[in-house]
Amino acid sequence: MKRIVSLVLVVLLFSGGSITLAQQKGAHMSFDTESHDFGKFKEESGPVSYKFTFTNTGNVPLVIQDVRASCGCTTPSWTKKPVIPGGTGFISATYNPSNRPGAFEKTITVTSNADPSVDVLHIKGEVIPKKKTVEELYPVQVENIRMKTNHFAFSRIYSNQKETKNIDIVNTSGEPATISFTNVPSYIKMEATPSTLKPGEKGIISATYDAAAKHQWGYMIDRLNMSVNGKSPSMARITVTANIEEDFSSLTPEQKASAPHISFDESNFDFGKVKQGEKVEHSFSFTNTGKSDLIIRNVKASCGCTAVTPENSVIKAGETSSIKAIFNSAGKHGRQNKTITVITNDPDNSKVILWIRGEVESQ
Repeated sequence: MKRIVSLVLVVLLFSGGSITLAQQKGAHMSFDTESHDFGKFKEESGPVSYKFTFTNTGNVPLVIQDVRASCGCTTPSWTKKPVIPGGTGFISATYNPSNRPGAFEKTITVTSNADPSVDVLHIKGEVIPKKKTVEELYPVQVENIRMKTNHFAFSRIYSNQKETKNIDIVNTSGEPATISFTNVPSYIKMEATPSTLKPGEKGIISATYDAAAKHQWGYMIDRLNMSVNGKSPSMARITVTANIEEDFSSLTPEQKASAPHISFDESNFDFGKVKQGEKVEHSFSFTNTGKSDLIIRNVKASCGCTAVTPENSVIKAGETSSIKAIFNSAGKHGRQNKTITVITNDPDNSKVILWIRGEVESQ
């Protein structure tokens, strides 16, 4: 008899326990699955979507408060109405593969009044890249010639250096195309190889930049004209930019110890508030704290509204000089942030950025 009573108690205990487990206090979000693999799919197929479904296994209505994807390539949508106990809802994730070839893994974070309040869903897959068209591979067009770009960027070139860069081109027409260039400065050499492209033929345009011949420092920009079969439309521009720096790599420790050094009293000037049309003047003082002549290579303002004039271009060791800046607020309004770039032969600090800040009040 005792064994029967004990057995009954055990059954009741386990039965009661399972009932307790089935009844979740508050709202509870139970997903069928929390991850999905799209597998491999083609980029040109467009966006792919998957709907994660869940059940509210709690005892109060479930409300989704926010759903956020880990990147802008994934767009979520979800059940906006409260989900009653025992009811179902969804979180949908749409992934856009455009210009995103290769494997991906993204997360969707769901915030609700459930316990736990945050659920993280996962999607992954692999985008097979589409074959690019000629227009996509060569987006810039000049007459019958298409180019990958019309900008040669010499991001850093030393003042004693000569460097060459190439741009891929193709003749997309049914006629030969002869390429030539005008308005080319002496320190830049432009060349098309071959100079005449057969129909459908690929080639290159080369730009050789001679920084020593330019004999300037800092950021430089040139705009050249390109002609195809003697025609040069208004958009047939080639832009060449270069950031010319002095090469201090060969200096010995002794030479560096004897080098000049520029030290500004201040690098920021705030003129406060001025009325539109007023001019602001300020002199940035500096000292050559090095042991040899400090040479001002270049001084350039970020805006034509700011005029800059160095007091001297050569400053002896221990001497003090200044750079005068005049900011013209005509046509300006609101917060202003202008820079002045100072380039010198200081091997430790060859480029210094000065700031002029303030607010222009409209009349």
